[in-house]
Amino acid sequence: MILKLGIPKGSLQESTIRLFKKAGFSIKVDERSYFPKIDDDEIQCIMVRAQEMSRYVENGHIDAGLTGKDWILENNSKVAEVADLIYAKQGPGKVKWVLAVPNESKIKSVKDLEGKKIATEAVNLTKQYLKRNNVKAEVEFSWGATEVKAPELVDAIVEITETGSSLRANNLRIVDVIMESNTKFIAHIESWKNPWKKKKIEKIKMLLLGALLAEEKVAIMMNVRKKDIPNVLKLLPALNKPTISDLSDINWAALNTIVDEKQVRDLIPKLKEAGAEGIVEYALNKIIL
Repeated sequence: MILKLGIPKGSLQESTIRLFKKAGFSIKVDERSYFPKIDDDEIQCIMVRAQEMSRYVENGHIDAGLTGKDWILENNSKVAEVADLIYAKQGPGKVKWVLAVPNESKIKSVKDLEGKKIATEAVNLTKQYLKRNNVKAEVEFSWGATEVKAPELVDAIVEITETGSSLRANNLRIVDVIMESNTKFIAHIESWKNPWKKKKIEKIKMLLLGALLAEEKVAIMMNVRKKDIPNVLKLLPALNKPTISDLSDINWAALNTIVDEKQVRDLIPKLKEAGAEGIVEYALNKIIL
């Protein structure tokens, strides 16, 4: 049996392939083909734009795939949501759909959009947003380069952003955040009911989540005099509990633990002061809880 797996083409493509690599799957993309090769005989990869992924999963052309929560809502797709995968083009994290206008615009809130024109790729999300706020405005589909359309062609735009840098570069300011979105691992409802396919999807899910969890964490190991262990343990925000092993010298022990990478810069000097020696930091591929 084969699992048809949708890989998002476009902004998520490279980060998705990197994530699968950390999870243990090597995906090779041929620019002339929409069927990347993967080193798993039970998986057939299909490259599909994230904007369309949920529709192909919903109708069963693809068993499972990765796309944004935003596009599931935009397409009103009925799919099984297998897992939240918190990563985007630039790395771990979520993205936002925002209402933006030129810096010099008089529009200060959604209410000021009454009778105005808005360009966006997410037409349905924008119409729902306007409806929630009892505002009537014209919403037109944008095929791309949405940031450059205001103010010459439209009064405002609704655009996805990860850092806001593109909006600032185009002299735009954010008026409101419409929604936050993140990548989701989704499955066709009938495929999710199939025992073999469900088990295969769950294995992929476990490895992907393990790879994501490892993205922001590192392992550290060190040698500590046993008398200093209590002071060192106070400093360690362990994932579970540090592993403590005896060394050949009965007065010393080895400690291993996992910490957030952003903590290491401040943590290592403190560990040294508390008596740790031979401190080694190393990267992780996966953490399976």
